[in-house]
Amino acid sequence: MAVGSTLPRLVEIMDRLLAPDGCPWDREQTLDSLRPFLVEESYEVLDALAANDVPGHCEELGDLLMQIVFQAALREREGAFDMDAVVKGISDKLVHRHPHVFADATVADSADVLRQWDEIKAAEKAAKGTRTDRVLAGVKPGPALARAQKIGRKAGKVGFDWPGWKGSFGKIIEETAEVKEAIEGGIQAEIHHEIGDLLLAVVNVARKVGVDAEQAMIDATARFQRRFEFVEDRLEERGKAPKDSNLEEMDALWNDAKAAGVK
Repeated sequence: MAVGSTLPRLVEIMDRLLAPDGCPWDREQTLDSLRPFLVEESYEVLDALAANDVPGHCEELGDLLMQIVFQAALREREGAFDMDAVVKGISDKLVHRHPHVFADATVADSADVLRQWDEIKAAEKAAKGTRTDRVLAGVKPGPALARAQKIGRKAGKVGFDWPGWKGSFGKIIEETAEVKEAIEGGIQAEIHHEIGDLLLAVVNVARKVGVDAEQAMIDATARFQRRFEFVEDRLEERGKAPKDSNLEEMDALWNDAKAAGVK
């Protein structure tokens, strides 16, 4: 059996799940509702790689592929494109951007390959009418906090920035008040908008004081998990689970975790 020949089975399974008599949960999903799962599965692939978990890597790549097939299936139902178009598109792109392999171009080394790749990519964008001269055009999609920090840095280089960390810190205070106002207003779209603005303001302060916002968030989340697990362990010693406790008891144990140096 040729490598790749099993992909049609996955496409068929997804079509069956989305059929009128298929899975109710799958049929309720939209491109928007699937966005968090795509991010989550991407990070699980990265976690498996970081842990050198070979079986886990295989499994997580499968979960990520399922998200791609799922989204393509939803687009197919819109009449936009299908999985074949996705595979054909990336296949054609790879052939076009590797003329030193599939045509008669020559390259000296990997640096030459990258130069050629960038030239071909720029020509493709120009043919599509995509502008590449904008200040923020070169910032690629990526983890939200890291991308926000890069965008803020590039905008700052052309003078669109608050002066120093104090100028940016003032925006945190301003945006915090606007979040409170939005929550009190009860309009979910406004709450969403204002919380995003607050996060962006925090990222800008991090940039001004030399902190990698993405890594700071990763470290803070890991620290929270370790301290919460400390709380769980102490509760277990008391014959309890978190659901059997209360905020006062758990908060006291949380302070114990901090005092014990759990970081």
